[in-house]
Amino acid sequence: MSNDEQYTDEQLEDIEADDVAISDPRALALPDDVLPDTLYILPISSRPFFPAQVQPVMVDADPWENTLDLIAENPQMAVGLVYADKVKGAPPVEAFRTIGCVARVHKAEKQNDKITFLAQGVKRFEVVEWLSETAPYLARVRYINDSKVNNDESKAYSIAILDSIKELIRLNPLFSEDLRQYLGRFSFNEPGLLADFAASITSGDAKELYEVLETISVPARMHLSLTLLKKELEIARLQNEISAEVNEKISHHQREFFLKEQLKVIQKELGISKDDRTSDVESFEARLEGKTVPDSVNEKIQEELHKLSILETGSPEYGVTRNYLDWATSIPWGVHSKDNLDIKIARDVLESHHAGLGDIKDHIVEFLALGAHRGEMGGSILLLVGPPGVGKTSIGKSIAESLNRKFYRFSLGGMRDEAEIKGHRRTYVGALPGKFVQALKDVEVENPVIMLDEVDKIGSSFQGDPASSLLEALDPEQNSEFLDHYLDMRVDLSKTLFICTANQLDTIPAPLLDRMDVIRLSGYIGDEKLAIAKQHLWPKLLKKNKLLKKQLNITDAALRHIIEHYAREAGVRGLDKLLQKILRKSVVSLMTGEKDSISVGVKDVETLLGMPYFRPEKTLQGVGVVTGLAWTSMGGATLPIEANKVHELTRGLKLTGKLGDVMKESAEIAYSYVFSHAKSYQKAPEFFDKSLIHLHVPEGATPKDGPSAGVTMATALMSLARNEPIRRGLAMTGELTLTGQVLAVGGIREKLIAAKRSKISEVILPEPNRRDFEELPDSVKEGMTIHFAERFTDVEKIVFNRCSNDIH
Repeated sequence: MSNDEQYTDEQLEDIEADDVAISDPRALALPDDVLPDTLYILPISSRPFFPAQVQPVMVDADPWENTLDLIAENPQMAVGLVYADKVKGAPPVEAFRTIGCVARVHKAEKQNDKITFLAQGVKRFEVVEWLSETAPYLARVRYINDSKVNNDESKAYSIAILDSIKELIRLNPLFSEDLRQYLGRFSFNEPGLLADFAASITSGDAKELYEVLETISVPARMHLSLTLLKKELEIARLQNEISAEVNEKISHHQREFFLKEQLKVIQKELGISKDDRTSDVESFEARLEGKTVPDSVNEKIQEELHKLSILETGSPEYGVTRNYLDWATSIPWGVHSKDNLDIKIARDVLESHHAGLGDIKDHIVEFLALGAHRGEMGGSILLLVGPPGVGKTSIGKSIAESLNRKFYRFSLGGMRDEAEIKGHRRTYVGALPGKFVQALKDVEVENPVIMLDEVDKIGSSFQGDPASSLLEALDPEQNSEFLDHYLDMRVDLSKTLFICTANQLDTIPAPLLDRMDVIRLSGYIGDEKLAIAKQHLWPKLLKKNKLLKKQLNITDAALRHIIEHYAREAGVRGLDKLLQKILRKSVVSLMTGEKDSISVGVKDVETLLGMPYFRPEKTLQGVGVVTGLAWTSMGGATLPIEANKVHELTRGLKLTGKLGDVMKESAEIAYSYVFSHAKSYQKAPEFFDKSLIHLHVPEGATPKDGPSAGVTMATALMSLARNEPIRRGLAMTGELTLTGQVLAVGGIREKLIAAKRSKISEVILPEPNRRDFEELPDSVKEGMTIHFAERFTDVEKIVFNRCSNDIH
């Protein structure tokens, strides 16, 4: 029996139909009358399936393999594809939508744990009843036919949909394959299927697509599909615009890159230019021309240049070597600027930039004169010490200008890493030379003026001690061969003039301080501040803010009032801020048109600045009250000391005023000395035997310490014991020993300026400080009556008997 004779005629017709359906897409559609009433259901979680679709579907073998086996047993190979919410495994029947699409299954294949088959959408259906609510799902269904349509309306919608599809294909040719498949199975005379096809090719979300699937009315469905097509069209247009813009940029850069590469090759062939590596080597060699490079340095640079010439430009070592050579060849080896050695010009520059500070200017001129005589200025370190705002940094700039040298400044305040001074090792990522090498590169000469600000505020940490690293850089005996860790070469810093600034000397390491020439800037008295304000601060503010003196003027009386009642600090920074405040408030009146010109007088100061910060100081007076003089990093200050008897129940000494250990010791020494010499200095010798004495230094919240209050405390105790007040307008300073010796103290200039500021014209100083007083400028000594005491007996005579060795 032949193979054909094994089948009935009806079976042969079914086989032929299947063969035609596979070979000819037009024959894939199942006739409506052979669709079964019950269907096995597969959930589709990505997006709904449409009747006009032919698309591969992938499902998990577990739990859907059994369902597909049952479908394969049915000769019609029909399956119901229903959109359901995405749930792991088999969803409950409540998760399925009501409307689905019956599809025919072709070419089911299992690979690993997935099953893939080709689904051909046929017709809508509605789930009427669930016959099996667990996988494999089985449901009784009712098939849905498209509604009748108006030919004109459907034709208009069809044309609109087709135009949109054509435009979409023009923007994205991938849609042309979908259209070809559709044309192979359907015609444009079926508007319902055309609407389904249009919706299926869009990237709309599942909710929008299901709305199309469940819409039975063909015009309404076409309207929804057309809306989705229009959105897809806009997305495609935007995508094309973005792609075109990106491609244009890429093309532009690629074109530039290729042209540049071609230009390099052409120039190289013609000998016009070299590659990057050759260009770098020649650039570094050109930098060394005209420089006097030491032999050891030149040998090291040549080694690095040779290494650079054989390295690949893309290697990390190339970048490290190139950066090293960039620094090494940027240093001004042997390049010096010509110094201006005219001392008269130097003094004129200092006088024009600074008012007052006559002794400081003399010291600097002497220093410059010695350098001029020697023929070079290097080899010295100046240390300018003084309170904030007295002009330390500006003096450094003036010295550089007077010498006609390049100026470089950096601050040491808070510096904790010694690599900031001596550089990092080349092995570290981001390594850099130290500050001194950076300075030489910037100024391009080997003999600049380098200012190191805030040298008293250097920190130290586990990373090293920068202050110790400064020794090699600043020491004139060592810095001719300063070794930077990054360069690993000897750099000559001996021609550099170093100027350091500090507020106090206590925190500067002794070995570093020993190498410095200390110049003290003590602050300004009232007349000097007035001159500075008139000649420098106010004109500079007017120029900076583009104002004329006739528009805004301030009287000398107003300036003096500001200095005495608002700006009593040692420097002039606070005064400058107050003048800025006056200028700002005055400019408001000028800009609003209230006034055309303003002259600020004494009466206007309180309106512009508010009530005075300082009230007129009244020197404390009375029994047991003495005015002392203190010296701080902010300048000099008066320090009243009060002594009082608490009771006569017991003897002792009580101290208050937040005193430091040194001042407490001074108070105990003063108490012991006066107690032991009670018979000599008081009228009632038994006073200390039965009295509790309270010694207080006002402003108890302010810490106070220092060895200069012993004489003042002893005088206060003596005044209390003798019950005699100190005569008005007298201040004193000095340290006392148990044997009555008056020891020298520091800060004589600052203390006398503080006394003058407080309208005190009579001061007692230790005899050992006579030399310090004699060296003071006349502006400080003028109007002062000075007494010198060698022992406390001299103080007692000056205070109570008006007998002394005076200097007027």
